[in-house]
Amino acid sequence: MAREDMGEKGLKHSVPSSLGGGGCCDMSLKCRCRWRWDSPARTCVLSLTFIFFLASFLIFGALGMFFAWLTFSPFEKPAMSPFGCREDNEGSWSIGVYRGRNPFALHPIEEEGISNDRSSAWPVANPVFTCASASDSSHPSNFVADPFLYIQGDVLYLFFETKNAITMQGDIGVAKSIDQGVTWQHLGIALDEEFHLSYPFVFGYDGQIYMMPESSQKGDLRLYRALNFPLEWRLEKVLLKKPLVDTTLIHYNENYWLFGSDVSRFGAIKNGELEIWYANSPLGPWKQHKGNPVHNFDKSLGARNAGRPFVYDGHLYRMGQDCGDTYGHRIRAFKLEVLTKEKYREVEVPLGIVESRKGRNAWNGNRYHHLDAQQLPSGDWIAVMDGDRVPSGDSTRRFLLGSLTLLFLGILIILVGVLLGVVRCVFPLSRCLGAGKRSDTLPFWTHPQFTSKLHKVFARLNRSSSALRGRIRLNTCGGTLLLCFLFFLGAASICFTVRCFFGGNGAEEAYPVEGQYSQFTMLTMTYEARLWNLKMYIKHYSRCASVREIVVIWNKGQPPNPNDFDSTVPVRIRVEKKNSLNNRFKADPLIKTRAVLELDDDIMMTCNDVERGFKAWREHPDRLVGFYPRLIDGSPLKYRDEKYARTRKGYNMILTGAAFMDSQSAFQKYFSDEAKEGRDIVDKYFNCEDILMNFLLANESSSRTVEYVHPAWAIDTSKLSSAAISRNTQVHYRTRTHCLLKFSEIYGHLPLQKWEFDNRKDSWDL
Repeated sequence: MAREDMGEKGLKHSVPSSLGGGGCCDMSLKCRCRWRWDSPARTCVLSLTFIFFLASFLIFGALGMFFAWLTFSPFEKPAMSPFGCREDNEGSWSIGVYRGRNPFALHPIEEEGISNDRSSAWPVANPVFTCASASDSSHPSNFVADPFLYIQGDVLYLFFETKNAITMQGDIGVAKSIDQGVTWQHLGIALDEEFHLSYPFVFGYDGQIYMMPESSQKGDLRLYRALNFPLEWRLEKVLLKKPLVDTTLIHYNENYWLFGSDVSRFGAIKNGELEIWYANSPLGPWKQHKGNPVHNFDKSLGARNAGRPFVYDGHLYRMGQDCGDTYGHRIRAFKLEVLTKEKYREVEVPLGIVESRKGRNAWNGNRYHHLDAQQLPSGDWIAVMDGDRVPSGDSTRRFLLGSLTLLFLGILIILVGVLLGVVRCVFPLSRCLGAGKRSDTLPFWTHPQFTSKLHKVFARLNRSSSALRGRIRLNTCGGTLLLCFLFFLGAASICFTVRCFFGGNGAEEAYPVEGQYSQFTMLTMTYEARLWNLKMYIKHYSRCASVREIVVIWNKGQPPNPNDFDSTVPVRIRVEKKNSLNNRFKADPLIKTRAVLELDDDIMMTCNDVERGFKAWREHPDRLVGFYPRLIDGSPLKYRDEKYARTRKGYNMILTGAAFMDSQSAFQKYFSDEAKEGRDIVDKYFNCEDILMNFLLANESSSRTVEYVHPAWAIDTSKLSSAAISRNTQVHYRTRTHCLLKFSEIYGHLPLQKWEFDNRKDSWDL
């Protein structure tokens, strides 16, 4: 215990014993609690050190909460599956379909323009098969990868690795498609062993169907034969007593060739080794190539197999994985120039697949590592490819980065405490370490020899901290700037920590409807005075997952060059002869999607909000789905803002400056003969085109025509510019009220039915 007559001054100048004396550092909360508890002025609660750390915790905790509130969506993302699709450190792999006239001119299925009315997918987009597609109560899946096709006439069978969310083991699943890969029916688990399986290479030979999955965990290469295709298989034989990974087989030049990687081989470079074996039959016996290993070098150069080899135009091609930046980063294609029992030579050729530049927002934006391309009976080619939006080990990496940043923040806080003088001793001395008693049963860190050495080290550090306070004077301009800089570092650290721990993988993903994805076209109308807005708009929204194209309706001035924009999707400038707001809804035969998002160039919102709006529209494609609700009522009608709709707890109009619609039906209605008089009013006032669209849709349907989706946040950049038609709010509202009266005379009143907020099960319309 500390002496009862020792005051704060006495404590400051006391010299603790290295072997169990009575002193202790000021920072130690434990030692401060050893003071006299009967003295209110010297309790732990009133310790300056304690108050400093408590204040730091509250301040940076509040900053972290504010950052989370500002950046994280308050709307919960619907689970892809009630059973599987959990975050997995191996990734979130899914499978897409590609088509083309040859294997080097493949393009994703969305470019085919194939539609599916049941899921409102116009067009159907990749990925076509995900963990949700392969999950049920008995076999939940975290991801699907390593796809292989088996073609029987017009029926496609898809074999793939599915990682069981319960056993955390890879099994082989199978699905079937009767519409050339547009939709898939999950049939179940084709092969489930007590060890990990993947890479299900399926092929036909001598009237039988065989599967050669990777079973390297078992230590051998196995061949299975189908008893009742595609769900019943039996082990036929063990081909090789070697733990080969990603093994493929091809019949070429009168021999069967086996390509695989043996990571157990002495001196083998992981993901950089390749071996070749040959035989007269897939059943063996297999003999080693004279040059094995034919590759054993940099893992980024495509040694590890990445799918089925194929023959095209008389030449044999092999797919290889580039594992340089992360496992399965991308696919490389190789043309085999020499393949004999003694020699092997290959050269790299362009794969021909355009990589996405949307990063984590795209389903395969970060990596793709497997491709199986085969020729259809029609002569065209079809391929399945897996992809992932995050690198391997992403969740572990985020946890480690968050932990290190949090540790850095703690060190930063202690440093500031030393500079301010409230932390007078950064490191605990002997009493705080529990020294003072000698016993062989005590831990080694309490023994006198150990504590005395630590005491010397800590004493030097304490003297250094005192010297630091002496050199840095906080009452100077430089000292104040240093404190501000350290606070800025701390704020950045807590924000980064919150992002790592609670921000997920950082992707703003698309939302499936009925298990399928689709795409939409963005339309915005602008002119030369707002070019700076447009550049920011295109750079941001082109990264959204479901955006197919951005069409800029150019009403006035010299149009820009589309190549001048930083965009990940095509940008098309549609120059109009007349400066009219009606151009917004003009039919455009070049638009390749049914869904169109009309979004003003001065509105910035997150890609996640845009994707939520697209999902809501796909659920009800006959509605106008948008982000700005209005309530039009009263006699006479009067235009009011969103606050009025909130106070009346409902809405009956959606502003089309930020709304999804069916481009075919909505545009046709707007440019119909009956809308001619309304369009003239729009041209007269250079306003109200959105009100006219609402009138036209509402008065042609007896069902609901509008739906609201609440954005997490939206910024109106027109407030930063003088180039805005609605800058004077009062004049703008008076004009729109006049439009309401005119339109009601022509088309009748808007339906009196009011749609309440918070009507959706997901609460997206709060």
